[in-house]
Amino acid sequence: MSVVKEMFSRKRLLPLLLMAAILVYWLYNKPASLVEIEGVTFGSISYHIKYKDSEGRNFKPSIDSLLVVFSNALSHYIPDSELSILNKSDVPQPYLSPFMLPVLQESRRIYELSNGAYNPAIMPLVNAWGFGPVENIAPDSMMIDSLRAFSDFNLVEFNYKQVWKNDPRVQLDFSASAKGYGVDVIGHFLISKGIESFFVEIGGEVTCKGKNSKNKPWRIGIINPESDLFNQSFIATVDVSDIAVATSANNFNYRIIDEVKYSHTIDPATGYPVTRSILSASIFSKECMTADALATACMVMGMEKSIVMIESMEGVDALFIYSDENGKIANYLTDGIKSKVKFVKQD
Repeated sequence: MSVVKEMFSRKRLLPLLLMAAILVYWLYNKPASLVEIEGVTFGSISYHIKYKDSEGRNFKPSIDSLLVVFSNALSHYIPDSELSILNKSDVPQPYLSPFMLPVLQESRRIYELSNGAYNPAIMPLVNAWGFGPVENIAPDSMMIDSLRAFSDFNLVEFNYKQVWKNDPRVQLDFSASAKGYGVDVIGHFLISKGIESFFVEIGGEVTCKGKNSKNKPWRIGIINPESDLFNQSFIATVDVSDIAVATSANNFNYRIIDEVKYSHTIDPATGYPVTRSILSASIFSKECMTADALATACMVMGMEKSIVMIESMEGVDALFIYSDENGKIANYLTDGIKSKVKFVKQD
């Protein structure tokens, strides 16, 4: 072959090789499209899910089915759920789902860590104050003292096969961790399908992994605790990856009895709704069930005890919004989350 012909062949071959290389790169590294799905679970709680998937798969039918199974395990509003069966029972109950044992184990851990501030055995008191599935009543001090006697998670025991109550009057309520747990369940499902970047939110509780569609950390909004159902705004945004976030506050869920406003967060130590300077607690941790339970515990414990507890935990951070001694809104951030939080200028 002459030199001219060889050069001509190379000139034609190089673009072909370059095109082939680009094609191979695109096939193995093509940008994943962002799939977005939403729906309703736990009766009336909305969920929103985003994930990157180069195949564009729609996991909504599978996720909805999974959430139905989850609700039928841990909802105290469903009369024949696994939890409702346990609450009505006076004999040991074998596990009917894979969800009961993990929530019992994590509940025990957070119950002990918070010195009982997080207490899933508080359901009789929740019902008495009108925040449960039964018709509300206005409890007096004698009734509260009576209910507190068996609103004790230490009266619940379990092993790897079954769970039992040492007092048949004990009733469990996992509302303070179930949304977070559901978020974890969906996150683990997406991971099992090979999804490496996702954002899962159920009723304000979030877990996220990887990056968003712009290849940046996911941005989460922290609701202003002074918001109400009709006027809502963010007090801060947080850019995060590979973490879960849960927020507890009292601005949306409360009752007014005899012109007095009572929050839905009940202090197990007193049996009464809490009155603290802390307005909201946002907890960041690996698992959303943990963050959810800790957020509730912090609302019960108040600022000082919460700061001591959270800062003693590895891999856990917090953003507390509170009312200072002058009645002004203030905040407290643990070191691990400070660089990721941006406060929104309020009008």
